[in-house]
Amino acid sequence: MKLSFLSRKLHRWGSILTAAPVLLVLITGILLHFKKESAWLQPPTQKGKGNQLQVSFDTMLAKLQEIPQAEVKSWEDVERLDVRPDKGIIKIKCQNSWEIQLHGTTGEVLQVAYRRSDFVEQLHDGTFFSESVRWYIFVPTGLILIGLWFTGIHLFVLPHWVKWRRKKST
Repeated sequence: MKLSFLSRKLHRWGSILTAAPVLLVLITGILLHFKKESAWLQPPTQKGKGNQLQVSFDTMLAKLQEIPQAEVKSWEDVERLDVRPDKGIIKIKCQNSWEIQLHGTTGEVLQVAYRRSDFVEQLHDGTFFSESVRWYIFVPTGLILIGLWFTGIHLFVLPHWVKWRRKKST
């Protein structure tokens, strides 16, 4: 079997097999590039005054419990804390994807907003569907894309190579 025929076959079937996952990765990848510019995807980071972080964990938890959207009863309802001393704030991401930003010194609530960027990231890497989909669909898709790159380069270069060899032999 000729290499050019094999390259065309692999390229054709590889593109069909990876079409849906690649489209999803491309669309979510583009969205993720704009997450800092889009308040709809990721709430903009507020600024507190000063850079002294003096809010205790007890105060943070009490403030979170006052916010109905956060649905926080205990620290188990909090996914992560993002402390930004240079901006004087503490970002708190709840398990239900709501983000609360507190003033680092006073504990005042600066912003309450829904954070969609983590959902888009889960779609992007396939973990939204399941770990199995991530490992058995998205990783092989990436490997097939590498193969598509090689076969695409081969299919692009081949006619130029043939033309060059014909010119050289005459």
